[in-house]
Amino acid sequence: MDYLPLLAPDFSLILCGYLLCRYTALDKTVWSQVETLVYYFLFPVLLFTTIARTSLNIQSLTYFLQAGLLMGIFGIALAYALPHLPLVGRHIDKRMHACCTQVAFRFNSYIALAISDRLGGPPALVLMAVLIGVCIPIFNIASVWPMAKHGEKGFLAELIRNPLILATVSGLFANLIGLHIPEWMAPTLQRVGSSSVSIGLMVVGAGMELGRLQKAKVLGASVLLIRHLFTPILAWILADLLSLDALQTSVLLAFSALPTASSCYVLANRMGYDGSMVAGLVTLSTVLGVFSLWFALGVLRQTGSFMA
Repeated sequence: MDYLPLLAPDFSLILCGYLLCRYTALDKTVWSQVETLVYYFLFPVLLFTTIARTSLNIQSLTYFLQAGLLMGIFGIALAYALPHLPLVGRHIDKRMHACCTQVAFRFNSYIALAISDRLGGPPALVLMAVLIGVCIPIFNIASVWPMAKHGEKGFLAELIRNPLILATVSGLFANLIGLHIPEWMAPTLQRVGSSSVSIGLMVVGAGMELGRLQKAKVLGASVLLIRHLFTPILAWILADLLSLDALQTSVLLAFSALPTASSCYVLANRMGYDGSMVAGLVTLSTVLGVFSLWFALGVLRQTGSFMA
């Protein structure tokens, strides 16, 4: 399967958002409000509706979730270890490392959901949503930990109120107890969910900026290598070792190769660190995501014993 045509529409929307934000009256102030709408309403509706209406076999997800968690823990451990690695460590400022660590393992949920929907429709979307719901708490805690001396009060409360986690858990609960969405409501929820993907991708583009990448070249290159090369390779190995099926393998590989989260900049800035450096890494990661997703899905996915 040629994955470039699959990726092109989504990254075209990201480019569209970037151009609209830079060259029209729809500036960052406008897009900030749009992102709030997507994050707190549109995407939660998409997640809840999809999960609640899709047939689930939780036991069949055990190895898939194990692979996702092991992959994430590897990324976190490697990012944390960077200042202690020979050759690399002496070029890394510890304070700069504290705010940039998160870039190596966090992920863009908007792109994740858009890609999974195009990969395999509702079944793939459910797999991605469950993986996101499991990983967000762990990854967010790991992101804040290096910056803990400037810690954010109420962080755990924010985590519990995360709308994507709430929507995923609510959808799973509704599914497991057999709660059905009324037929008269389904078309409205589907339209809301469909709009979330395209608008969310344009929000990603609107948030792109290069920042001051030259301030920490070794650190920047290191976290981006973890995010876009090492993590996909590990996902490929884990998918083979755990004998994941074709759809689970595709979703895991897509998850492993995603651009980092746009909110990395927000977290770093909010906790008193260098937001411009992180913003530049987020932008570069978004661009690199085109290539890492193609590498994971178009190269790694076609290699190995699970390609059947």
